[in-house]
Order: sequence, then C-alpha cells, then structure tokens
Amino acid sequence: MGIYILKRLLLIIPTLLVILLINFMVIQIAPGGPVEQAIQQAEAFQGMGAGAGGETTNATAKYQGAKGLSEEMVKKIEAQYGFDQPAPERFWQMLKSYASFDFGISFFKDKPVTQLLWEKLPVSLSLGLWSTLLIYLVSIPLGIKKARQHGLFFDKSTSMLLAVGYAIPAFAFAILLIVFFAGGSYFQWFPLQGLVSENFAELTILGKITDYFWHMTLPLLAMVIGGFAGLTYLTKYSFMEELNKQYVLAARSKGLTESRVLYGHVFRNAMLIVIAGLPEALIGIFFVGNLFIEIIFNLDGLGLLGFEAIVQRDYPVIFGTLFIFTLLGLVLRLISDVLYQIIDPRINFDSQGTK
Repeated sequence: MGIYILKRLLLIIPTLLVILLINFMVIQIAPGGPVEQAIQQAEAFQGMGAGAGGETTNATAKYQGAKGLSEEMVKKIEAQYGFDQPAPERFWQMLKSYASFDFGISFFKDKPVTQLLWEKLPVSLSLGLWSTLLIYLVSIPLGIKKARQHGLFFDKSTSMLLAVGYAIPAFAFAILLIVFFAGGSYFQWFPLQGLVSENFAELTILGKITDYFWHMTLPLLAMVIGGFAGLTYLTKYSFMEELNKQYVLAARSKGLTESRVLYGHVFRNAMLIVIAGLPEALIGIFFVGNLFIEIIFNLDGLGLLGFEAIVQRDYPVIFGTLFIFTLLGLVLRLISDVLYQIIDPRINFDSQGTK
C-alpha cells in the first residue's frame, strides 16, 4: 500500500501541470481579459474623443477598443497585469510561484489570492462538511432499511419522498425556506444571511456554537434535501446485491442473526461502492452545490469567489481556486483508495499499479 500511495502522490504533480497548462492556453485566447477591461475603463475615463484618429500601433492593434489610448498607456496596463512578458515566461513564473503556494495578487480585489482563499474557506468548509455528514448519516441507514424492506410499504413511501426531494432544485428549496422561515411572508425563526451574527465575538462559547448552527440551519437544509436520493439508492442496491450472494445464505444457514449477517458480513462489501463515490460527492457539494446557496444566503465562500473571478477575468484567483480544487480532488481520490483497503484488506493496490 505504501508503494501505491507514493506512486499516486507523484502522479499528482504531472496531473496538476497538465490541467494548469490547458487552462492557461484557453485563457490566453479568451476575449475580454483584464487588460481589455482596464483599457475600456481608461477609454471611458478619457472620453470617446480623446486620441481618436491617431495612428494605430502594434501595441494597440491587438486590443479591441484601444485605439483611443497611446502605446505607452497600453504598455503600462500590460505591465500592471503581467502581460508584458511572453506567455511561456508567464506560465513558467506561475509554476514556480505555485510550487510554494504563492498564487499572486488578485487583479480586482488587490489582495493576495492565498489570503482571499483563507478568508472564504471557513464558509465553504462549514457548508461542505456538515452537509456531507448529514447526507451520509441519513442516507446509509435509510438505504440499508430500504434494502431489508424492499417492496414493502416503508420502501415505497420513502421512495416517493426521495423523488420529491430530488426533483426540487437546491436554490428553489432555499428560496422556499427563506419565504417561510427567514422573515418572508410567514415566520422569522432564522437569520436571512451571513454565517454568524454581528455580536458573535461578544458571545460565550455556548452562545457562539448556538449562533453558528442557527445561521447554518437553512443553508444546510437547502443543500441536503436533494442529496439524500442518490446516495440512499446507491446504498440500497449495493446491499440488495450482496444480500443475494452465496456467502450470505451460508451465514444464515449457520444460525447467525440477521443483524450479525448484515453488519458482520454484508456491510463491509456493500460499503465499498458507497466509499468509491465519496470524493465526487464531496467535490460536488463543496464547489458546485455551494455556489447557489452562497449567493442566496449571502455567504461569502469559495464558490462565490470563483464565480466572481470568472466573470471579472481575475486570472490569479481563477488559477488559484482551480489549483486548490484539483489538488483537493486528487487527494480525496487517494483517501478513497486507502479506505478501500482498510475496509477490505483483500484489495491490494500495490500489485495492480496506479489506476
């Protein structure tokens, strides 16, 4: 297992390089970058008539809307955003900085990207970790019970509820929660926005914990309500498949209780497929499901930061969040493989090579 982990850790490096290179190349040809936006702002400041009719130079010809600016002004804007150097040089400098987790300075927020990521991380971690924990705590026992009572009333009734929850988008459910429970047309039981109250620093430890979960209640409900269905059915059919295998019949024939058969023999094998989907579930919840929830509840996390960076063409933030997301995804996949072998020691990745 140690050799396999070392191989996977070494494989992370070229994977990150390839992903960063592809995105860097796409960014270079995408219109509307930070230089173009800065030029448009300068044009608006100077007025549409300033410099009009002047001779077009090489520096201004490659940017749309730059004809009203002097070549010196365009070069200053390029230097400000680091575009005065050739693309290969910019990419090499970026790689050297990323090796020490230095992602540069945000073009539009004028802060180090690492500082921005650190500031937004608590919100995304809170939403991602708690929602994942709740989904797994509910879905796994529910899926096991549905497998044991397949075709009975409990199975059919819960399937209907899961279908309804799965059909409602998270953002739509979030809006309903706000209308009913956050000062809309009915009750004002929960806060409308933010992760903590303004007087959070003045509260006692118990008060801080209570205030934190008070603010987290509605966002978490909105995130997890539609996340039960997929994992519940995955758990159910994994257990149903194992319950029909020969070793289960043999265990029952020895007089073992149903709970002993289920949790002593079936559980370990059935949970492998559930664990396999954990990295993808975490990535989806952290960086996709968080976006709409952060916008609706005004929670300033990584999802909202990445979305704003794409809209503004804030390249340091885009590449910084991309790097962190990719690295986290690769590490989670490795953790998933390690858990595989912990649950079932018969699996030996060292003899199979990298996946």
